[in-house]
Order: sequence, then C-alpha cells, then structure tokens
Amino acid sequence: MWKKFLKENLEMILIALAIVLPIRFFVMQPFVVHGSSMEPTYLPRDYIIVDEISYRFRAPERFEVVVFKAPNTTKQYYIKRIIGLPNEEVIIKDGKVTIITSDNQLIVLDEMFLPEGVMTNGSIDIKLGPDQYFLLGDNRFASYDSRHWGPISREAIIGRAWLRFDLFSDLNQ
Repeated sequence: MWKKFLKENLEMILIALAIVLPIRFFVMQPFVVHGSSMEPTYLPRDYIIVDEISYRFRAPERFEVVVFKAPNTTKQYYIKRIIGLPNEEVIIKDGKVTIITSDNQLIVLDEMFLPEGVMTNGSIDIKLGPDQYFLLGDNRFASYDSRHWGPISREAIIGRAWLRFDLFSDLNQ
C-alpha cells in the first residue's frame, strides 16, 4: 500500500518538475526589485515575472524595461530601461537625452515615463557597438546605470519585465 502511494507521489513530483523547470529556466523567471532606481515605475520589493523567451525571436526595443546581469559580477541582477540601441550614439547634455540612430536620425527622447520635472543629469556622448545597449533607471537621481558603467552587451540581458505584482503592499505602508 505505501509503495503505491510513494510511487504515485514520486511520479507526480517528476511530472511537475518536468513541466516547471524548463519554464523556470527558459521561458520566465521571477525577480524581486531591490532599490529605488526604477521608481515610480517599479518600487522596492515589487515582484516581477521576466519574459526570457521574447528576445530569442526579436531584438530588445527602446523603452523596454529589462533585467540583466550586473556589470563586473555574475551574482547580481539589475533592472533598467533601454534607452540606446546597437549602433546608435547616446548624448546626455543639459538634462536631455538625444539619440543619433544608426541611419543618422536625430531624436530628442520624450520620456513620458519619468515624473514631471525629472531631467537626466550627466554629460555623455557615447557610440554604441553592434551588440550594445545603453540603460537608464527611471529614478535618474538614484540610479546606478550606463552613465556610470557604460553600455551592456546583449548577452547580459536576461529578459524583459513582463508582469508586476505588489506582493508586499501592506508592508510598504
């Protein structure tokens, strides 16, 4: 009797693992936001699901929020917004972000996701390589981002922030 019970439970666990593990490692992954660099879009302790599969079929796009391996370490992950795309030039001057696209179009970014009155501090003029992205946090005054450590490679990007859950809303108050 107990052998049948053990066998059925073991089979159920193996089936669950066969379904859950591939999804967890290749399709989507949970993360918890730490720090205030993406406020007000993402708050500390927001729980997000990261879509890891989309970028296998298409390139990351401007203004998408991504989770990526932090520069100079493989043990930490950051969440930031894509501002500059491969082969573009990113210019930050006088509080504005300007992009010179790969086909030489000049774009002054209208960053509607930033709180009113927030400007991008710093002075940068950087040409991105064919596999590089320039990332900024939405909370420009409290973000450690590409203004400090430069562009990141495509291979460092884990995926795009897809779903957000505020699991700790009662604790944040």
